[in-house]
Amino acid sequence: MGFQAEHEIWLQEHMKCRTGERLDALRRGHGYGNQLFVERVWWPLVGHFDGLHPEYEVKDWRGRSYFADLVWVVGAVRIVFEIMDYGSHGTDRTKYRLDLNRGLFLQSQDCLLYYIALDELKENPAFILSSLRSILSPYLSVVQGNALRTYTKIERDLMRAAVRHHRVIRPVEVARELELHTMTVIKYCRILVEKGKFRAIATGSSGRVTSYEYLGSLQSPDLV
Repeated sequence: MGFQAEHEIWLQEHMKCRTGERLDALRRGHGYGNQLFVERVWWPLVGHFDGLHPEYEVKDWRGRSYFADLVWVVGAVRIVFEIMDYGSHGTDRTKYRLDLNRGLFLQSQDCLLYYIALDELKENPAFILSSLRSILSPYLSVVQGNALRTYTKIERDLMRAAVRHHRVIRPVEVARELELHTMTVIKYCRILVEKGKFRAIATGSSGRVTSYEYLGSLQSPDLV
């Protein structure tokens, strides 16, 4: 399938998994600039949408929800792309300040952050494509070369989530983060326990399992 068909499937999959504010943010936010980026840069560069999230929810330094334009989750790394329109970001000093503060905060959370100028995207996408090809080449080579998978996508997503949360995850919370059903998360956490990657953590006298700890290496190729 070509770009238009794949893009529509990708977008609908994310919409099906979201409700409330997160769904509204996707409907509002994935507009002209973001679509231009995925069509002129992302698709020629990568050729698929695996691991790419539109309007990705993160918490800022105040604990408030913030939706990054596009985030590529590869291994334990989150790579953020923000499409910057001068008219909406450069003329309001307060918004300009908040944008820079968010960018600084995202980098403090071990995210890689790249600002993309909308004007450059419209007039010279080849420059952006060439630059990102060089920047992202280590990640692209790993993803494209890792044809044989020991773990499923959901299992890798859960292990990566555990790495981001200091090795320990709670099924209810990670289900929201990964846009999965809680019972699906529990099912795959139990599978990872059997595979020796997770340890179930029980609390209270009942011994009820409330969280899971990742036991693997932070540099494990299984995370990619």
